[in-house]
Amino acid sequence: MIRNFRLLIEYDGTNYAGWQRQKHDPTIQGEIEKALETMLGQTVSVIGSGRTDAGVHALGQTANFRCDTRLTSEAFQKGLNSLLNKDIVIKDCKEADIDFHARFNAKGKRYSYRIFNHSVACSIGRQYCWWVRFPLDAEAMQRGADYLIGAHDFKAFEGAGSPKKHTIRTVYQAQFRQDGEYLIFDIEADGFLRFMVRNIVGTLISVGISKFQPDDVKRILLSGDRANAGITAPPQGLFLIEVRYE
Repeated sequence: MIRNFRLLIEYDGTNYAGWQRQKHDPTIQGEIEKALETMLGQTVSVIGSGRTDAGVHALGQTANFRCDTRLTSEAFQKGLNSLLNKDIVIKDCKEADIDFHARFNAKGKRYSYRIFNHSVACSIGRQYCWWVRFPLDAEAMQRGADYLIGAHDFKAFEGAGSPKKHTIRTVYQAQFRQDGEYLIFDIEADGFLRFMVRNIVGTLISVGISKFQPDDVKRILLSGDRANAGITAPPQGLFLIEVRYE
């Protein structure tokens, strides 16, 4: 009988070419599928809630796979964790309704982006943040981020080559918080375009160094033109925190 299993996955994306399987480079999806093939002796397709780019991390990626097996969810969790590299961990495995689909059933996602704001770079943890040496005006950045709340066309923050046909998304939270020398940006929405979070962060950094004013974020948003926004923030500061299904 075909059964459906739901995975909660944590991973360090530093050494991977993103989530989606590729022919020649290691990916998160590819590594999990290889481990499942070892366990089951058959090819299994793992469906993720969405793609994360090369170098991006996750604390709460959700995926599912279907297969004909008598193995329990506990056996899958233990078996996968014994086969996978230590930078990929299956935090939970549960049997799901046969119709559950990690991507199509997702209602929203939450990301965090970590900025190390200090005149001197950090050594430990450098693969989990963006070092910005210039002092940042966090209050101005928050005022800029406030313009993102609500339903908008985010085409100005969409990366080139995005497969999305529709660019309207609803942002529920866009909040900065300070954690020592780290400035952390939390954003939650019903969905995200390719590079959307990283392009938003790059734009808000421009606000933080007074290259843009806070209300320029609204102007950029309304323009629908990627050329008007800031740079794309590097991938290593970005974490997928949670995928929401309710």
